[in-house]
Amino acid sequence: MNFADTELVMGILKNHGYVLAKEIDDANVILLNTCSIRDNAEQKIYARLEHLRGNKRRKPGTVIGILGCMAERLRKNLMEENGNPPLVPQGGIRTSLREKIVDLVVGPDEYRRLPEFIDSAFAGEKGIGVKLSRTETYDDIIPYREDGLNAWISVMRGCDKFCTFCVVPFTRGRERSRALDSIVAEIKQLSERGFREVTLLGQNVNSYIDDENDFADLLAASAKVDRLIRVRFTTSHPQDLSNKLLYTIAEHPNICNYIHLPVQSGSNRILELMNRTYTIEHYLNLIDSARTIIPGVSFSTDIISGFPTETDEDHLMTLDVIRKVRYDGAYMFKYSPREGTKAFDMKDDVAEELKAKRLNDIIDLQHQISFEINQSQIGTEEIILVEGNSKKSDDFFAGRTDTNKIVIFPRDEEIVVGDYVKVKINRATSGTLFGEIL
Repeated sequence: MNFADTELVMGILKNHGYVLAKEIDDANVILLNTCSIRDNAEQKIYARLEHLRGNKRRKPGTVIGILGCMAERLRKNLMEENGNPPLVPQGGIRTSLREKIVDLVVGPDEYRRLPEFIDSAFAGEKGIGVKLSRTETYDDIIPYREDGLNAWISVMRGCDKFCTFCVVPFTRGRERSRALDSIVAEIKQLSERGFREVTLLGQNVNSYIDDENDFADLLAASAKVDRLIRVRFTTSHPQDLSNKLLYTIAEHPNICNYIHLPVQSGSNRILELMNRTYTIEHYLNLIDSARTIIPGVSFSTDIISGFPTETDEDHLMTLDVIRKVRYDGAYMFKYSPREGTKAFDMKDDVAEELKAKRLNDIIDLQHQISFEINQSQIGTEEIILVEGNSKKSDDFFAGRTDTNKIVIFPRDEEIVVGDYVKVKINRATSGTLFGEIL
């Protein structure tokens, strides 16, 4: 989502005459696009601000701005000079309120005003724009994208779910959807530029609605633009995943057979405390339905370890769900209290050491399952979109299956980035498949 927003911001600024600097030392404006989903993400921004003090000293007129979710949440700490002592956030990184590092903070719904805020900052006035909107979707703004294969397209903004651990409804506002026609038009432009994959983005894409069109309708319309373009999407909420959506995926060969479906916990008691609005039984039924309707579908998920009051029994239930579903991959985290959420008011009573141990249990189990699933791919033939050179060697190409698995295979001079090739898998690790071109 932040990657897509960064392209949006670059589009807005380029329309006002700004040019992207190749090196940070050449920049007159430095903007950090931030995330608040976990504390670790915020600590990285504080650390980055420490480094940017040097840029400010070497070039005093440099404008430094904070964009995104952290701007809305922490505007007072970042901006106000009220005589308070220096702020020392968790992790011990010192950020003085009196040193004018940050010149502007702009939240996700006020990016249109960035040129105005930057002009004011050059004149010595700090700027704050963090109001949330019920209507802003930026569907008339063309994001700035370098030529490439993969594009992120934000189809809706905000979230109405209010999970008790999540700051998104408070930092990105309520749900609102872009017009279907504007999204289809953007995909047509990407097709004309030679893009070969689009990912439709939303905090909960299953809630997408434009007049009578739901997300399944949007997905179908996107797939019809260009059959050479693969279509992916993220993220789905289990409460709203419909059979109509599953049948839509099955009906269109260029909609990837891959669903990211966050479970968060295997315990119904914890899910209720999280306000996830579904049960494990409902979740497992969704998995069964998807596998029936979409043969070969792959799943990834999100899991939080150590949510308040989580017991050993709750933890074992999470491990049990992982064994039952057998995810292809997972994003696994320790619970991180976020100020302003309901869970923040719950006692964070699971010791850090225990959180870490449980997280390692989850990681180890998922690693084993991913390895077993990938081993079962040996001998199969897969259609791969060639995305570029392997990270480790220019003698090999890298690409992905439609089930989102990375595949490495030897270069062939007749093949170029953007081609689809058939590859026979002959080796596998838990994270990567290796093969040869057929």
